[in-house]
Amino acid sequence: MPDPSELSHIPHLPTQPLVGHTLLSLRDFLGFAQRNTEAFGEVYRIKMMGRWRISLTSAEAAEYILMDPDRIFSSQQGWQDSLGALFPGGLMLRDFDDHRQHRRIMQAAFRKPAMDSYLSLMAPDLERLVADWPVDRPFKFYPAIKDLTLRVGAHVFMGLPADAEGTRALNRRFIEEIAAAITVVRKPLPLTRFRRGIQARAALIARFHALVAERRGAGGEDFFSQMCRATDEEGRRWSGAEIADHFNFLMMAAHDTTASGLSTMVWALTAHPEWQERLIAEVDALGAGPMTPAMLDAMPLTDMVFKEALRLVPPVALIPRVALRDFDWKGVHIPAGHPVAAQLTMVMRSPKLFTDPDRFDPERFSDTRAEDRRHRFAWAPFGGGAHKCIGLHFGTMQVKSFIRALLSRTRIKSADGVPVDWKRLPIPQPKGGLPVVLEARA
Repeated sequence: MPDPSELSHIPHLPTQPLVGHTLLSLRDFLGFAQRNTEAFGEVYRIKMMGRWRISLTSAEAAEYILMDPDRIFSSQQGWQDSLGALFPGGLMLRDFDDHRQHRRIMQAAFRKPAMDSYLSLMAPDLERLVADWPVDRPFKFYPAIKDLTLRVGAHVFMGLPADAEGTRALNRRFIEEIAAAITVVRKPLPLTRFRRGIQARAALIARFHALVAERRGAGGEDFFSQMCRATDEEGRRWSGAEIADHFNFLMMAAHDTTASGLSTMVWALTAHPEWQERLIAEVDALGAGPMTPAMLDAMPLTDMVFKEALRLVPPVALIPRVALRDFDWKGVHIPAGHPVAAQLTMVMRSPKLFTDPDRFDPERFSDTRAEDRRHRFAWAPFGGGAHKCIGLHFGTMQVKSFIRALLSRTRIKSADGVPVDWKRLPIPQPKGGLPVVLEARA
């Protein structure tokens, strides 16, 4: 463990006894980040989960950390505290040459032929599952969309029918894993959230191991089957343990971040009905028939709304790394061994990059304004560099397919008119579950 006194020159807000800034960050991450930025500018530190962590809040810093031209930032060590015990072996828990080798194998499952086959599986599932949602009766959108994305993920990723027995149990186990990632107690003591997370991981890994032998010689087009067959340029395949670890991480990332992003997008559409009407017109212009790749390309307004939703509530609030060597940033010396984070939440609310940054304004992504192009990392909710989210195009495809399924049949409104408050860590979710009402379109 590095010496905290090495960071005495980096400013910080007052800490709370024992917990440091952990509770402040968990309760109001955005407000806490804004107070730090207003007080100290681009470089400050927080004490969270027992360690001092340095936050860098500019697009330039995000570019330096995530592009990592000097190969001095460890993603594996950065995520170890929160994810290491629960999601070991995932792409974010690997560095440099090891990461590149594993990413190349996984990339085969995200090439265009595979993506087209996923679209043919997911779009009918989404249409059918959304059609089963209640109309003219309030329900909570967030748990509904988490259930839906898990069901669709089970079909596309695992080859299980979307309504198969066991998908709800899988969902509960993923929820327990994710909740354990930020619990203050980091030992699997009886009755603790961390212990439930470790037990959930064991059950999921056992399930995935059992699937490996079944799918190795099969010809399925689902993601899991493709992972079992995928090889790198030297013909190397993953072991069963590697497949289970990668898949455990991927399923968590794929369904939970998509559910978060769609919740943010639906919240925005209920608060800004004029944009909902524009998206309805865009969906109607696609015409009838199965969802196709060409239709995805014909949804630029949906893309703009999705981008603005992720700018305001990014699925990952910050991206942690650990400095492997000393470096200096804007005259501040940062010693090796300390956690350093690209603070994406504040980057994407910078008034230097975005006009009136706290306002919902999808037009900022139009070709005429293009505020996201003012810096290559002005808009970076999917990260960047070698670790840029491998599933970002899959996620966008799922979002657009969902919006078509939803708005082709219904309009969506807030059930209570109460402003939404967000729990932003570890993955954003609306407090209160986002109560909504669907109204059938005439």
